[in-house]
Amino acid sequence: MTGTISPNNLRFAANLSFLFTERPFLDRFAAAAQAGFQGVEFLFPYDHPADEIAEAAQDANVEIVLFNLPPGDWDAGERGLAALPGREAEVAHGLNQAVDYAIRLNVRQLHVMAGVLPPNVTPEAARETVVGNLQRACAEAARASVTLLIEPINTRDMPGYALSRTEDALDIIDAVAAPNIGLQLDLYHRQIMQGDLTAAIDLAWPVIRHTQIANPPDRSAPNDGEINYAHIFRHLMEKDYAGWIGCEYGPKGRTEDNLGWLNGPKVAGS
Repeated sequence: MTGTISPNNLRFAANLSFLFTERPFLDRFAAAAQAGFQGVEFLFPYDHPADEIAEAAQDANVEIVLFNLPPGDWDAGERGLAALPGREAEVAHGLNQAVDYAIRLNVRQLHVMAGVLPPNVTPEAARETVVGNLQRACAEAARASVTLLIEPINTRDMPGYALSRTEDALDIIDAVAAPNIGLQLDLYHRQIMQGDLTAAIDLAWPVIRHTQIANPPDRSAPNDGEINYAHIFRHLMEKDYAGWIGCEYGPKGRTEDNLGWLNGPKVAGS
């Protein structure tokens, strides 16, 4: 698949942890704006003071739409804590830190990573733990008008991740039963684990709050891989999708040279 595949009335956010990485993090905001993006997202902001990030976003005139809670010890292989029994205090502390950043950065959605399960934790214990953590976290996040998101992640890229199927995420969202809990539907992860992307969008539609894109098999740009994103984007348009679409893929070479699918700056936001 080649050429332009992006409809003009969908909103795309550059994931600054994946795109424009030829530059220091704080310089990526201006690069994203120059390329035409009006929104940005990233994995974690915590290596930089919130004021510096806010200034970079304001100077570039881009909206920060999403980032993640602290993931635990990333270098040691931790990928979130919400499903890990005994780590509840760390989840609460991470939420407070993330909400503080969200308030300063005017961000209204945060992703809560479930985590990689230790061998001695059963799926049942993990579900009970993540539901309890999210119920408490949603109550706190609501005070700052923040919505919390959960995201199924494929177990090929992240072996042992506690949440990998759309239906399990929907079950957790239903059990949490909070008005500020929603789904972050990453179509790359869904394609690897289950496929059937159009059906997944329809199934999860009432709780989808954010969408992310990349193309298997190597997490490349939307016009280079297994998924027919032209069809996906048309389907989202037909359903009047109003959320952001996070571009969380690895460009082959310089980021700006891999944006042809986006059809230039005029379609990067609305």
